[in-house]
Amino acid sequence: MRIKVEDCVFVQVDIQERLFPHIAEKEELEKNLITLIQGLKLLEVPIFVNEQYKKGIGETIPSLRELTDDYPHFEKTTFSCCGNNDGLSAIKATGKKVVILAGIETHVCVLQTALDLLEEGFQPVLVTDCVNSRKAKDKETAIQRLIQAGVIPTTYESLLFELTVNAKNPVFKGISSLVK
Repeated sequence: MRIKVEDCVFVQVDIQERLFPHIAEKEELEKNLITLIQGLKLLEVPIFVNEQYKKGIGETIPSLRELTDDYPHFEKTTFSCCGNNDGLSAIKATGKKVVILAGIETHVCVLQTALDLLEEGFQPVLVTDCVNSRKAKDKETAIQRLIQAGVIPTTYESLLFELTVNAKNPVFKGISSLVK
């Protein structure tokens, strides 16, 4: 299946201050997430930010918060972003069927969100270099399970160029400079 920009929304999952320091390879993850979000903004993909129990886990990390402050934020206590009726309603209201996912932790909140999105009739796209967990084995196992369930795996660079489609796209130079 071809992923088309006009069909997509982006859901950011729980990249929060008190959890992020414990995530494996967090520096690379943060860099990748920044690039992904900057690219999705250039492509004008709708963005939804989810935060798990902010009182306990804190706000979205500062580098991403400054990129996403102007987009809808949803606080949740369920692990799945779909457990928050406002968040799920916002995704449904776009009329788009492809949901790009990135965040932490892959084996808990990202996994449960993707599985619920499948049940709701959406096609989740997992940006595998923009998700992680505290333990590598948890991430690897979750990605395998999600692929078996029907989630499409990709990387941020592959996705951004797939959404751009053509070197004549007005945002091509911006996307190209982001991934260098």
